[in-house]
Order: sequence, then C-alpha cells, then structure tokens
Amino acid sequence: MQGWAVPPQKEPEKSREEFRKEREEKVRWLIKNRYLRSERLKNALLKVPREDFIPSLYRDYAYLEVPLPLPGEEATISCPHSYPLFYEPLGLDKGHRFLEIGLGSGYGTALAREIVGQDGLVVSVEIDPLTFEFAKSNLENAGYTDIVLVKGDGGLGYLEMSPYDRICITGACIGIPSPLLKQLATGGRLIAPLIENGIQNLVLLEKSEKDVIKKVICEVLYVSLRGKYGVKYMK
Repeated sequence: MQGWAVPPQKEPEKSREEFRKEREEKVRWLIKNRYLRSERLKNALLKVPREDFIPSLYRDYAYLEVPLPLPGEEATISCPHSYPLFYEPLGLDKGHRFLEIGLGSGYGTALAREIVGQDGLVVSVEIDPLTFEFAKSNLENAGYTDIVLVKGDGGLGYLEMSPYDRICITGACIGIPSPLLKQLATGGRLIAPLIENGIQNLVLLEKSEKDVIKKVICEVLYVSLRGKYGVKYMK
C-alpha cells in the first residue's frame, strides 16, 4: 500500500473484552485530539466493533492508526481517525439520506447506519467484487440488513435512491464525478479526497440553489477512485 507500513499478519489472540477497552480508549483519543465531537458518531464508534470488519490475520491491529489490507484491488480499511475526519465536517446526522462511494470493509457503512438511524437511509456502492462480498458478509454478520448495497461504479452514484443529503467519496479523484453532484440534494454536502497539483486534499462541497461552495479541510492520502471517473480513466 502506498505510503504505509503494513503490520505483519498474525493469528488473532485478543478477547472481546480487550477489544472493547481498546475501542473505548480510541474514542477518548479521538475526542482529545479534536477529531470527534458529534454525540451520535461517538455512540456509533463505541457500538460498532471495528475488529469484526477486518480480515482475521489483521484483526488484532483493529484500533491502530494504520490502514489495513482488505480483499480486492488496492482495497484498505482506513485508519480509525478517518471516519470522524470525514463524518464530522459532513455533518452526518439523524434522518439523513447518505450515499457512500467505496464500501471497503463495511465498517464506515455500519457507523453511518447507526448515525442516520431508522428514519435515515444508507446506500453504498463498491466497484470491486471481492471487496463487495467481504463487506456484504461483514454487514450481514453484524445484523445490518437494511443498507442498500450496490455492486457497480461509484462515480455513477445510485440514481434510484437520489437525491442524497450527504455523499462521501472514499477514493481520491481528480474531479468530483458530475453524476454525484447531480444526485446531491440542494443544501446537501459532499466530502472527498481531491487530487490538486499532485496533492490530495480532503474537500467539503456544499450545494446551494445557485452554486457549489468548496472548503479544503486538510491534506490526506487515499487509494484512487476506480471506474469511469477514476484517476486512470481521466488521464
């Protein structure tokens, strides 16, 4: 993986209780370091066991601040801090209709489902069939049966359930795919790693009736978006 040292594979040894303590400590760390403010996101992070969304041989590393490999082409589960890094500025909240581009392990999808609640909607699109099946299995095993999972090109979004109040793109892109901007509701927000002058910046877009306002949050490093609007296609 680009730019990261992947820890060695090992058979899992930690107990549920050990993971629970690590999860609680991680939440305290996220609050202390000002990544985490939202009460709903805090509760979701405490509730969803991240270790259940990681391949067995990397399970014991669940709460380390390092991306871990997943089944599929260049697929990873992001560092624990990445989820509040995205969801806090996005303002993801109860009742939102949420579209996720890049299903990954399904962990961020489960967090989103907890945040939006029963009145909300979560749709997630994944292009890699191996990654899709891994995440689908994780979510089903965790009891999340009301998430709309789509195997396809995330850059095209999912028109059938649009418009969306919030959209999260988890792969770096040269430009925001136009179908996603069209599927974003007026007053909605979209967040994505955007490649600008050779640097990846996490950007937040807010859509009004007249225009789209862009705000740069920080520099990041993510695997590239694939598909029609992916980096390889756009070059």
